[in-house]
Amino acid sequence: MTDAAAIPAAHLRGTPGFRRATGALFAAGLTTFMTLYCVQALLPALSFDLHLTPAASSLTVSVSTASMALAVVPLTAVSDAWSRTGMMTLALSCAALLGIAAAFAPNFPALLVIRVLQGLSLAGLQATAMSYLAEEVDRASLGQAMGLYVAGNGIGGMAGRLVADGVLEVTGSWRWAIGAVGAAAAVCAVLFRLTIPASVRFVRRDPRPRALAAGIGRALPDSGLLRLYLIGFVAMAAFVTVYNYLGFRLIAAPFHLSQTAAGLLFVAYAAGSFSSAAAGRLVDRFGRPRVLIPALLTTVAGLVVMLVPHLGAVVPGLVVFTVGFFAAHAVASGWVGGRATALGAQGAAVYLFFYYMGSAVGGTVGGVAYAADAWPGVTLYCLGLIALALISAVTLRRLRPATGQVAAAAAPGTAAAAEPEAERGA
Repeated sequence: MTDAAAIPAAHLRGTPGFRRATGALFAAGLTTFMTLYCVQALLPALSFDLHLTPAASSLTVSVSTASMALAVVPLTAVSDAWSRTGMMTLALSCAALLGIAAAFAPNFPALLVIRVLQGLSLAGLQATAMSYLAEEVDRASLGQAMGLYVAGNGIGGMAGRLVADGVLEVTGSWRWAIGAVGAAAAVCAVLFRLTIPASVRFVRRDPRPRALAAGIGRALPDSGLLRLYLIGFVAMAAFVTVYNYLGFRLIAAPFHLSQTAAGLLFVAYAAGSFSSAAAGRLVDRFGRPRVLIPALLTTVAGLVVMLVPHLGAVVPGLVVFTVGFFAAHAVASGWVGGRATALGAQGAAVYLFFYYMGSAVGGTVGGVAYAADAWPGVTLYCLGLIALALISAVTLRRLRPATGQVAAAAAPGTAAAAEPEAERGA
């Protein structure tokens, strides 16, 4: 048995270990969203080249997120039995190689198969990353660490779209665009492997299906976790819907933008990266409920502003919407990690299942809303989704801590321990 005294202290903000851990997970988040959502910038090109409807072309996003959602829970069992860092390294490497292979897909069905495999690969990273941070980072610094990880997601989403859009403009080929993103993902995977600190607090768990089912069974009855899962599902559904179909709106009347000009609006992702990191710091200071509700209200404000058919409204509206979404996701995902500590990786994995199913299902249903009533239909659909998230967030304010979590929430005598758990979030 490992001597507990020999285990190094958890990573605190400002220490080299904290910088290496958050830097490596930033690169992992960069790779994930860069690989997963680069095709959003290419949807109009795919529709034209392969003679697809907007909803059909969006399947290149939906199949990846659906396969990720379905695989993330089973892969937590592999992660629990094998290695946190080994799982993440393998996941990122496979996703990058498949990204390069996607450039050579002979037809649309083959492209969809590769995208399914990419989702399965990235599930290994998503099944492990939040649990790694919860195990290796000091609880007082976990909010900031989670915020930086989500910030990597945001910059990755922006970079993937901009790289794909830029290469498409130069080459006129979506194949070159997807291949370039795959090559960039490979570089990030190497950086991750070189910088990630060893997982010294990882304790192997029973990988048998019965043990996995038991872990999930402990997560599902928790009403707080269920509400957080709903927030992840509906917020992600709204977010992916906006970014899936905004390009189609902007190349049509009254905007008539070129594909390249429309793709430049994905720079708004940068604002989301800053907001997620800031949300992590605010959570450490004020508690989760006081950050989550304003974040969701910010997404509503962005949606309303984007209704105005003028670029002077659409651009700032998109920025505001993105800021709100990434802040909300950073808070909700960190809240799951804190509330589900006793459950191991399963609590976070179930959140990610709902989160990515929101992308797969919600984004595709958003295509129906767009076909029915163009952008007003998309706006109404997304406002309904965020309304559900807000109801869940409001009811979380006075939720009792999960059993066994109060003691783990903070050490006796700390500021966190002195604050009412209902205000911070268990």
